[in-house]
Amino acid sequence: MAIDALAAIQRQIQWNRLIAVVEEQAQTMIRTAFSTTVREAGDLSAGIFDLRGRMLAQAVTGTPGHVNSMMESVGHFLAKFPVETMREGDHYITNDPWLGTGHLHDLTVVTPAFRRGKIVGLFANTAHVIDVGGRGMGPEARSVFEEGIYIPIVKCFDRGVANETFFDILRAGTRTPAELEGDVYSLCACNDAGVRRLVEMMDEFGMEGVDELAAFIFDSSLRATVAEIAKLPQGTYRASIRSDGYEAPVELRAAMTVAGDHIEVDYEGTSGLSGRAINVPAAYCRAYACFGIKCVVAPEIPNNWASLLPFRMVIPEGCILNAPRPYPVAVRHIIGQLLPDLMMGCLHQAVPDRVTAEGASALWNPPLRGGSEVSGQNAALPDFEIITFNSGGTGARPARDGLDGIAFPSGVRTMPVEATENVAPVIFWRKELRPDSGGAGRTRGGMGQIMEIGTKGEAEFAVNAIFDRVENAPKGRDGGEEGAPGWVGLDDGTLLRPKGYQVIPAGRRLLLKLPGGGGMGDPAARDPALAERDIADGLVTRR
Repeated sequence: MAIDALAAIQRQIQWNRLIAVVEEQAQTMIRTAFSTTVREAGDLSAGIFDLRGRMLAQAVTGTPGHVNSMMESVGHFLAKFPVETMREGDHYITNDPWLGTGHLHDLTVVTPAFRRGKIVGLFANTAHVIDVGGRGMGPEARSVFEEGIYIPIVKCFDRGVANETFFDILRAGTRTPAELEGDVYSLCACNDAGVRRLVEMMDEFGMEGVDELAAFIFDSSLRATVAEIAKLPQGTYRASIRSDGYEAPVELRAAMTVAGDHIEVDYEGTSGLSGRAINVPAAYCRAYACFGIKCVVAPEIPNNWASLLPFRMVIPEGCILNAPRPYPVAVRHIIGQLLPDLMMGCLHQAVPDRVTAEGASALWNPPLRGGSEVSGQNAALPDFEIITFNSGGTGARPARDGLDGIAFPSGVRTMPVEATENVAPVIFWRKELRPDSGGAGRTRGGMGQIMEIGTKGEAEFAVNAIFDRVENAPKGRDGGEEGAPGWVGLDDGTLLRPKGYQVIPAGRRLLLKLPGGGGMGDPAARDPALAERDIADGLVTRR
């Protein structure tokens, strides 16, 4: 018995070490990436997988939309390139939305890990790049073929030698060839760092493989997750959320059944597919829904194949959350990132003291473009294409206020304005918290932001607007009030559409007011000291 206990302790140490390995993998990408979306915003993921494609560990740094969908992606890589065909120094890549993480802007790379000539595992990572050609990052495409270069699962490095034909095609298909090529090299370097650290770990612990450790991780995680599910009141809980949509509002509906050792979510009644690029591939739906459930039910259990196994999804065909190829999916996050709020709406009926109110949730990332593609050959600006990551407020928590300008559920970082201004001729004239945007309640919703963006010389530029929560504000819970809805326009008050390509005229600036989070509980029950502090801090202007 003592030996078993000692072995379990050693396995736990190895598990923690494995999480550190993949965290270094992710940090390597941040330090080597070319795109600001990766090195500044951290829109990436990293993980290690066994030879059956099951995720053992993920980096803490990263976004759940990648990590959980990347678990499915590795299986597709293995179907195309079986383990026995892989060689040391090989790297495989795709951006297929249905084989990767949901849209063409996400590149996924898989790399085999060898020790003493024997393959022992797989490393995978995903990064959101600035540009892949096509229409760019926007909602207006009618087909995935309009959205950019489409990379099937191919080998980009063969035994350490670059596939120059692949890189020639890659560079030719993007507005930002240096950044895109550099990001692919970064993805490969990131996996190589993971391989090196894994081999060092195996040498240190005298491990011949990772199978025994994988069995320990999976058994421990599954038992722990099932135990947490068993604590929930059993039953079926329903919730709905309305998104602004594109052509028409989108209704997201879920029926969550807690049944013994698993949780099943059925999306019957959710709106059908859109003709524009707000559709969500099923893997991305599963990724964010599982994340939302796990945040409430089992937040302390590390993410891996087994810890997510008890969460099951029934996504009807023809539903906007189950988009088939070739439906456009470029901005699938607009819908997909609302799913944790939907899951919490269900769980609020079971464990009301463990969920938040609704937040802004979907990122407000204005893709900006300028130069000849906007203004023709006499453009006053050099050609540029950038995306800047920003967030509204999160929903109020049961015992604390919501967070101001924080990206939940995506987990990415708000990009420093200096980083964006350094790579493009844009100027952020304002970037500040938006007073009175957090929904009132016993605990207040998080504040949104106000952003005012122009260009050097006040030249015209374009925005490919991809914003939600403008027509349908984040809801409060238990008597809490709504957060403020978003607003999109010019600095002179002219309204712009919240979705679609629009030119900002010369001399004008883009003005964005990001949504605030919903409140929690009766506003009359708020601690007077907290209310006075909000007024003193300028977050609330009315008593």
